[in-house]
Parts: sequence; structure tokens; C-alpha cells
Amino acid sequence: MGTDLDIELGNELIVDVRKRHAGGPEIVAALRVALDTRSVIVLFGPSGAGKTTVLRLIAGLDTPGEGSIRCGGEVWYDSARGINLAPQRRRVGYLAQDYAIFPHLKVRANIAYGAHGWAVDGLLARFELTELADRYPRQLSAGQLQRVALARALAAQPRLLLLDEPLSALDAPARMRMRGDLRQLLAAAQLPAILVTHDRTEALALGDSIAIMIDGKLRQAGGVETVFDSPADADVAAAVGVETICPARVVSRHGGLLTVEIAGARLLAVDTAGASADVFACIRAESVTIERNPSGNPSSARNHLPARIAAVIPEGPLARVTLDCGFRLNAIVTRQSEEEMRLREGELVTAVVKATSIRIVPRG
Repeated sequence: MGTDLDIELGNELIVDVRKRHAGGPEIVAALRVALDTRSVIVLFGPSGAGKTTVLRLIAGLDTPGEGSIRCGGEVWYDSARGINLAPQRRRVGYLAQDYAIFPHLKVRANIAYGAHGWAVDGLLARFELTELADRYPRQLSAGQLQRVALARALAAQPRLLLLDEPLSALDAPARMRMRGDLRQLLAAAQLPAILVTHDRTEALALGDSIAIMIDGKLRQAGGVETVFDSPADADVAAAVGVETICPARVVSRHGGLLTVEIAGARLLAVDTAGASADVFACIRAESVTIERNPSGNPSSARNHLPARIAAVIPEGPLARVTLDCGFRLNAIVTRQSEEEMRLREGELVTAVVKATSIRIVPRG
């Protein structure tokens, strides 16, 4: 029904469902999650792709239109058999975007709510909350609230953690500080987790595996770095933040390399797209080097493109440079490099891209 996230282990969560919302895309999700690992699987994609819906379907907070959800030896949902297990019987820990902490209860009471078997004092100690046990949520920082929410989710002894955009309520500096903290907390929880985010940095920092959702469908799954470095198609490339995606035509093949033509410019790339003549060339901005005075000597970079600078946009310690090579090509340089090379709009430079840095994907 969709793209399987294959983890060849017996104790698995197996999801194969469809869900249609009025006015929105049909959600089609098929994935497998090993329950005897401690890995974090990221559901990644743009807003409105259906990520939160998939999480809610697994938790039992929403009901699929058809399909099945199985966890280990249990059937949580089966449309054909009329089975739909209540959320509290699925034993999942669910963290909503706003953490859903009870404002009228102190930290200890929040964690104790719904606890099964866990010693609340043990959870308070585990998440460094003992000294905060008698405070109300309004007296806590964002990081402390997150620890309370995670401790409360674990209090029910879940077999799986589900986290919906756990850092989205924070401002940018706080998100940056708390990524590392959240990764450590998830490792301490010693449970498999599925985490929803649309933030590329978050996905890279928190995930072991990733499943890309676009327009309601799981489009590609695998290791985080593998998917980000080798998107399966142009839509996935755009979703994972590839800045330059250009229609290209394969001119020739030789020795594992392609010569492709983009708007009259010819580039060498690694041959990964099979026999198709019409492809997309995908190039990350960080893979593009800018030279003022190219030596003209052969190099491993392979591609040297005459370019005119179309724009230079400061981004903190970095600058994003848009180049006109006959097609638009984006590059990222440090502000120091920008000043040293005097990169200004209208100036002529050379863009250098290694053949191994150009990802070729089929068109259509």
C-alpha cells in the first residue's frame, strides 16, 4: 500500500492503513517498526503531508478508513474484522506538540497520572525532576516541561513512544539547545520511538531511520543520511532540502558516469538513474564551491561552470549565493569567504561541483 520501512525483526509494529480527510489528501501508510530496538524513526515531510495523522492512527486517537495495525502478537486495528483497540489498551506513550501537561497538577501528580508499575520517584530521579516534584507546570521552563511530559509518557510503561513535533512550540534558540537533550532523553527511555518533524536539522539530529511523507503517502524510507544524500525522486529531494533540482537530459554514458545537459551546460555525474534519457539533476548548496580565479588544472571536481552571481543573501555566519550558470545554482559559503572573494551581484565566477555530488533521479 505504501513504502515499507523494513526492519527484519520478529517483534514488530506493522502499519498498513488508509485514511481520507474531507478536503485533504488520502493518507496511505505502510511501515514496520522493530520493537526490540532502541532506535528513533522520524516521520519527515512538509506541513500537511499526513505525519501527525499517521501518529494518531497508531495511537488509536484517530481511526483509519481501512487496513490494519498489528503490534507484536496483538491486532490493534483491522477494518475487515471490525477490531479497533482503545488507545489505553495499546500501551503507547504519546507526546503532543504542546505536551498536554495538566496545569492544575504538580509535577509529581502529572507523572503519577496513569502510572502502571513504575515508581514515580524513580522516574523523577531518572529525568532529574526530583527537586521540581512539587512545582506547578507554570513554574517550569520549556526544557523542564519536556522532561515532565516524557516521564509521564513512560509512567504507563509503553512499548513504543510517539512524539509529535516535540520541539515545535519552542523558539529557535531553545530548539537548538534542546535537540541534544531530547536525544539523550530518548536514549535513556530505552524504547523504540516514532518522531514527527518537518525540520531537517531535527531529523538529522534525532533520527536513526527516516520515512518521507509527501501528499499523504510514504515515499522513501531508510537510514537518515542515506535518504538525505540519495533521494529517490525530485519530490523527495525537495522535501529533504536539496536547493537545486533541474530538468536534465542524458547525453552519454561511460565508465559509470553520465554526461547530462542542463540549459546548454554539460556536467558529469555518477550514473544512478538507469536507462532514462530525461532526468532531474539534484545538487545541494553545500556541494558547490565558488572560485574567483580557477587554475584550469584537472581536478577531482570534474565540473567547472562559468557563472554570474545573481544574488548574495546573508544567513548569519553563512551566505547563500545564487549563481546563473544558464540555470540557477545555489551555493553556501562562509561570510569570511564571501568577503575575501568579494562576491557581489553581477560578478563573474566559476562554480565547481564534483560528479559524485550530483544526484541523478528519474523524471516522472
